[in-house]
Amino acid sequence: MDTGTDHSHSHSHAHAHGPVHPVSRHLRKVIAAVLVPFAAAVVAGLIVLWPGGVPAHERTGVGFDQQTQSGQVVKLVSLKCSEANAGSGASGDTSVCKRATIEVTSGKDKGRTFTEIVQPTQSRQYSLNQKVVLAYAPKAPKDLQYSVTDVDRAFPMYLLAGLFALAVIAIGRMRGLLALIALVISFGILSLFILPAILRGDPPLLVAIVGSSAIMLIALYMCHGLNARTSVAVIGTLCSLFLIGVLGSVFIAWSHLTGNTSDETGTIHALYPNIEIRGLLLAGVIIGSLGVLDDVTVTQTSAVWELKEADPAAGWRKLYGAAMRIGRDHIASVVNTLVLAYAGAALPLLLLFSIASRSVLGVAGSELVAEEIVRTLVGSIGLVASVPLTTVLAALVVSADRGNNNGVSSGGRRRRAK
Repeated sequence: MDTGTDHSHSHSHAHAHGPVHPVSRHLRKVIAAVLVPFAAAVVAGLIVLWPGGVPAHERTGVGFDQQTQSGQVVKLVSLKCSEANAGSGASGDTSVCKRATIEVTSGKDKGRTFTEIVQPTQSRQYSLNQKVVLAYAPKAPKDLQYSVTDVDRAFPMYLLAGLFALAVIAIGRMRGLLALIALVISFGILSLFILPAILRGDPPLLVAIVGSSAIMLIALYMCHGLNARTSVAVIGTLCSLFLIGVLGSVFIAWSHLTGNTSDETGTIHALYPNIEIRGLLLAGVIIGSLGVLDDVTVTQTSAVWELKEADPAAGWRKLYGAAMRIGRDHIASVVNTLVLAYAGAALPLLLLFSIASRSVLGVAGSELVAEEIVRTLVGSIGLVASVPLTTVLAALVVSADRGNNNGVSSGGRRRRAK
């Protein structure tokens, strides 16, 4: 290889979507020896575990999967609550209620109307022409078949998703478009494979590993290209996920966590008794950690490659030390983000514990909070470990590659050999 063109060749690929740097044949073989069997195992796992749709569940009477239709508020009338609640014994009530007339806008009863009394203390209040979601009970008496179960939020959600997509494409351009495509594929794997396979009764941990691995391979290679840099990030992410799986299994069992701490898990267990709820908890830890891990491993690998580009003569130790200074800043910010994200999501729960005047240790020891603590800390340990692991892998690969093919030192050795 002509070493005189190395720097210009590398620079031309620094901002492209193809290979970032040329790699030696030996390194390609080493990386392929690790990733090709892994990718083949993931594909085999997808084929063997593919559920083919959401399986039927036991009829337990929980009423979770009730039929729904669309509706719209076509009339609102204010009246005294004593009149609205006539016959309830609240004749002295002077507060003002609303009688909402709601029209069914979908299904075989389209055009049919019914009324609903809205109390002033209700958290959900209606406005004229507001779209709503209706629960439909075909076996109930005719005047009780329909009731409002939620507000229709389709338009603002679609609008927000559209703004997000426009922002990503406008700033990220082709890379942003590829990231959006990878996001759609990730949701496809989640909804078509991971969730139905778990509902079918397959081991949640195995399903999560196979599904997360497929998401990782597709998302990373689609967004960052099929090159050595991305492959190092894949290997670093894979090793970190393995560590998270081991730690999660140990500490979930050691802490005697059942995973059945919410109404949602109780409903799932009632509908699908064969699901391993504890395994579902561990699967959630792995899937939840994947997105943050991808960010850290790609960032660290890119940092090593850019440092090598800036200083082609740097050895792997120098690259590792410089990239780790970046990684430590990344760790500090991401770990803090994880903790604050959980605190924000669980703020009502934390307020309840505060009202109960329970000690910090007492709160942390309850299963509801301990589950989230284990989830957060196990994911954070894997995240922290991914930084030095990915950084040293990247430093060794880029140094070996440049040293054997494209580096200044190899050119000097060849000139001396001549």
